[in-house]
Amino acid sequence: MNLKASGYRVIVAADGHEGLRRAFDDAPDLIVLDIMLPGISGLEILQELRERRVEVPVLILSARDQLPQKLEGFGLGADDYITKPFDLKELLARIDAALRRRRLKQRDESTLSFADVVIDFNARTVTRGGRDVATTPREFELLALLVRNPRKAFSREQILREVWGYEYEGTTRTVDNFVVSLRQKLEKDPQNPRYLVTVRTVGYRFDP
Repeated sequence: MNLKASGYRVIVAADGHEGLRRAFDDAPDLIVLDIMLPGISGLEILQELRERRVEVPVLILSARDQLPQKLEGFGLGADDYITKPFDLKELLARIDAALRRRRLKQRDESTLSFADVVIDFNARTVTRGGRDVATTPREFELLALLVRNPRKAFSREQILREVWGYEYEGTTRTVDNFVVSLRQKLEKDPQNPRYLVTVRTVGYRFDP
């Protein structure tokens, strides 16, 4: 499956244990999950992900095409199920559809997720890998501003106005400090952030 040629960054795991670890460590946008894996099965991985509230889309690959097996996968939280053998074009179409559904869902719901992070706007809570992440009120407002406007670059001055208000007398360095704090809490590699990125000479944006 040459997904890289289609523009995707691909991470491959050799067995179930590595797959589960990398699902948490690498925080992919989507998981293509084979049921028959050495170590632990794909279904066990799926169950563990959902129990820990990791909402990343999961597309199951399997040679088992009977309805009971498919229902089991969907029952555990799979987003799609494709049987082998399959055409690469079909797989790519299903991947695109799953990612598109995820983006639409995030716009409409009171919760939003990226990688293994889940933000509940009503409860004003953040979890990562199923574990609570403590955020200050300002950190939460800053995070909400960015993730609700994916790929939109905000200047530091805009962020100060939106999050701190027009009467705030601090400097734009305040924004930098808060972004650093959020990266420490939410990014796998805070020094090389994947989601809360710097826009040179402008400010910051959220890349889903």
